[in-house]
Amino acid sequence: MPDRLPDQTADGTSRRLTDRATDPITHPATHPATHPKGAAPEARPAAYGRGRRMLKAVGYGLLFAAPVTFLAFVVQQKVTPVLDIDEAAIAEATEVTRTNEVLRELLVMWQEATQPKWVYIAGTLVCLWIWRRHHLKTRALWAFVTMMVAWNLQLVLKEVVRRARPIVSDPIEQAPGYSFPSGHAANAAAAATILTLLVWPVLSERAKPWVTGAAVSFALITGLDRVFLGVHYPSDVTAGLLLGVGLGIASYVGYLGWNPASQDAPLPPEGTAGPEPHSLNPQPPEESDDDER
Repeated sequence: MPDRLPDQTADGTSRRLTDRATDPITHPATHPATHPKGAAPEARPAAYGRGRRMLKAVGYGLLFAAPVTFLAFVVQQKVTPVLDIDEAAIAEATEVTRTNEVLRELLVMWQEATQPKWVYIAGTLVCLWIWRRHHLKTRALWAFVTMMVAWNLQLVLKEVVRRARPIVSDPIEQAPGYSFPSGHAANAAAAATILTLLVWPVLSERAKPWVTGAAVSFALITGLDRVFLGVHYPSDVTAGLLLGVGLGIASYVGYLGWNPASQDAPLPPEGTAGPEPHSLNPQPPEESDDDER
């Protein structure tokens, strides 16, 4: 019988942990050969990964900003085909609403319920629940700040574009301010996107399709409500939906990439920071600030 096992040193302790920790294949982030010359073993790859993911977030933002910018240009320049489609859609939609009293009442109720202040009060309560109940502090802060940015960004765009509201001969509802983009649609889409991403890690697999469907339905119904009440053109609603969804997704990608573990580390599964299977981390950590990477 040999004096000691192959995985033991002369003093009988295991060397397996040391071997694995310095193995450039199984642990590339800890091996000097995997880092740029002169770089610290951890800081440079983390910075590279962060930059790459932040660029990815910018890319998502530009992807959604392009059609919104195009629509803003079209309505400012009064491109005839788009204006004709908008006017025809408003005429048809308001006629349907005008001849259906029940539909009209439901649309007005939905308009009041989806005022941005109510949407974001509800969203703030969800953020507090995620923070206190599931200990996801930085995730909740990300969601709250992004919703506030969305609320103010659509107001800025209204002032930039300054499109007048639809003119309806027999108006159903009146709304103040400018028309492009639809504030109701933008805020509904932003809140639906952000809150879905916020609660995703704590949802069961059965609940995820239902929550996604509810979020999509909420945003679409809000957009249709604006057209059928005659207070926004379809192009206003389309721009608002794209703005809300795009801002939510781009911000989330940037949030995930803020503190990556290494240059080539993929986006999590880390269970509590993104839309990954909840079974990967069924028990949320006690303190999540260092965990949401």
